[in-house]
Amino acid sequence: MAVFRPFRAVRPAKEYAAGVISLPYDVMSRQEAAEMAQGKPYNYLHICRSEIDLPKQRNPYDPEVYKKAKSNIQEFLNKGVFIRDRVPAFYVYREIMNGRAQTGLVGCASIDDYQNDIIKKHEKTRYEKEVDRINHFDVCNADTEPVFFTYKDNADLAAMIAKVVTREPEYDITDDQGVQHILWVVNDPVEREKIQTIIAEQIPYFYIADGHHRSASAVKVGLKRRSQNPGYTGEEEFNYFMAVIFPDTDMAILDYNRVVRDLNGLPVEMFLEKVSEKFEVEKIGEEAYRPEAPHTFGMYLDDGWYKLIAKEGTYDAEDPIASLDVSILQENLLAPILGIGDPRSDQRIDFVGGIRGLGELERRVKKGMSAGFAIYPVDIAQLIAVADAGMLMPPKSTWFEPKLGSGLFIHEL
Repeated sequence: MAVFRPFRAVRPAKEYAAGVISLPYDVMSRQEAAEMAQGKPYNYLHICRSEIDLPKQRNPYDPEVYKKAKSNIQEFLNKGVFIRDRVPAFYVYREIMNGRAQTGLVGCASIDDYQNDIIKKHEKTRYEKEVDRINHFDVCNADTEPVFFTYKDNADLAAMIAKVVTREPEYDITDDQGVQHILWVVNDPVEREKIQTIIAEQIPYFYIADGHHRSASAVKVGLKRRSQNPGYTGEEEFNYFMAVIFPDTDMAILDYNRVVRDLNGLPVEMFLEKVSEKFEVEKIGEEAYRPEAPHTFGMYLDDGWYKLIAKEGTYDAEDPIASLDVSILQENLLAPILGIGDPRSDQRIDFVGGIRGLGELERRVKKGMSAGFAIYPVDIAQLIAVADAGMLMPPKSTWFEPKLGSGLFIHEL
């Protein structure tokens, strides 16, 4: 069964919360981060993207960047922008986007559960991306952003959360993207104990929804601290890392689309001929085509949109990985026709989160890419089935919205 425990969060004082909250560190460029933080001296981007406070030519992975993040945390504490809770707490966290709510619980998961696959993964990580957050967490001596987990809905935990959300919240703020963030503090010892017991006795697994790199980085920092403290007991904070757990019934996964730089030297006519060997191809025209069912794809070329339907025999419907639309596209088009064998490393492919819309695919093609592919989104049942089978999805398979707000809670190690 899963371990989840309360912690003493460092978080914004109530009057500062609206100015602190930011998008996660990895959904924008340095320039975008600087623009978002302009005129907001206490925005969390000054911590999770602290290179914006250093000379523009500064390498974002320079040691000075991580030192600046640490000093900014201390400055926010010194000025009263951040407070440190006096007792360990859980935090109920609700996000509302476009009228849809997801309500989760903030606490700390165990690095041992991660290593023992109680915390299940569905994507591979790239070590070079882990290193950045390893350095960030290590130098800051904190998990500076939470990981996004899901779990199979549980009636007892749902009842506890439903009771908490009837109270006056600690924060109720709306960010610049129009997402509402509501937070309740659960510091009553009886309630804390009951929540821990429900999870320990009734929830066997957590599933990483968003944040595979942050999870891996947090665990590596915890293991590093263990090696530095051979007499550790297992109760130290570095044995745990911060996460928000949401029931699977609240989850919404958007499409995660692809754009490619070139057609592998093929004229458009020959490319379409090769595509038609594995897909039924229908010219749609100028109106964007969004896939309406699994195994159906939208494709945008210079001359407009096409609808692709995977032909029978192109995938194994019984295989949790092979039957994913991202796999069907990769194995029947991107690899054999366009020569993109490893999308994790090939510089000829890029990925576009569904939140940006199909217009972004058109824009990217008009700006120099050669083709865009709209993919029907993975659903949460597929994600859990893949993780339960001990398998891994192709990279960039899932895009969750809304993203977790950054800056509302920090877990000190």
